[in-house]
Amino acid sequence: MLYYNVSRMPHSYTHDHSHHHHGHVHSHGPATPHPAQAAPWSILRMTVVARLAAALAVSAALWAVVLVAMR
Repeated sequence: MLYYNVSRMPHSYTHDHSHHHHGHVHSHGPATPHPAQAAPWSILRMTVVARLAAALAVSAALWAVVLVAMR
């Protein structure tokens, strides 16, 4: 589990701030990054035509949202 606490809030009760790792053991040191994992889908593996088609589809969907909102 990762906890991102930007600021600590004052509290009157006491509790343990230790990290509990349930079933997840890190096998690398703190200086080494996580090993790369195979991505099931990547835009970098798409052809240029497929990228353009995807960009056109996203653009059309966003324009449809704009036009529906303006109605």
